[in-house]
Amino acid sequence: MAKVSQLLKTVDQLRAVSDSPQLDCEILLCHVLEVDRAQLRTWPDATVEPEQLQRFEALLQARLQGTPIAYLTGSQGFWSLDLNVSPDTLIPRPETELIVEIALALALPRRSRVLDLGTGTGAIALALASERQDWQLTAIDSQSGAVALAKQNCQRQGLSNVQIFQNDWFSAIAADKTDFDLIVSNPPYIERDDPHLKQGDVRFEPSSALVSGVDGLDDLKKIVRQSPDYLAVGGWLLVEHGCEQGNALRDLFVSAGFSEVATRRDYNNLDRVTLGRRR
Repeated sequence: MAKVSQLLKTVDQLRAVSDSPQLDCEILLCHVLEVDRAQLRTWPDATVEPEQLQRFEALLQARLQGTPIAYLTGSQGFWSLDLNVSPDTLIPRPETELIVEIALALALPRRSRVLDLGTGTGAIALALASERQDWQLTAIDSQSGAVALAKQNCQRQGLSNVQIFQNDWFSAIAADKTDFDLIVSNPPYIERDDPHLKQGDVRFEPSSALVSGVDGLDDLKKIVRQSPDYLAVGGWLLVEHGCEQGNALRDLFVSAGFSEVATRRDYNNLDRVTLGRRR
């Protein structure tokens, strides 16, 4: 039977498709063996059962075809949470944690009402809900698969302060009855003909969660222009966007009447989140 140390040497096969072949190999092996990475190093001579070997080899082949690790294991870490993922949604990325950081730093009052548009896995809404259990979160996505997954993640985290609905942006929300203190969104913002859509993990992610018109701004325009109708006076809007869209987003915010408009940069020093406050 194969040993752990032997399977870890398959890392060489992954170098052509991954920037982190060693990590990918270890994650897949941990997933199959149901152990943590420390145990792989502690017990390199441990034997792998034939069924486990077969599963590992199948996952390895899928990774060699480019399938993202998160889709192969069915989970992805975000903030302090471990979330279920599926091809129905984007894979949560570390850059999106910036929205959570900014939102928490706004020091909103107790019992604040927060709306997450295009929630996907529920990552942003659930991270905020876990940190501020006195807030009431409403999470919306237009895709039924994403809504179902977000509900699974909410239940998995044991959060009771989140409601999740299927809806197309603001279409089913009554503006005259809703005054959110904060609206957050990581909407589609990639240009229709962006060559990156044919590269890396995004090849496997749903285009409906990635692409937004010729310039990537179609959904962002809707959100920024309509948000003032759903925000309380003094409420905030935070949106994630592409690294070259900062100027366009600030112009949109100003045109929509927002004050205190600013763009924050991610850990790679790239424009990532623009925010503004309803006057």
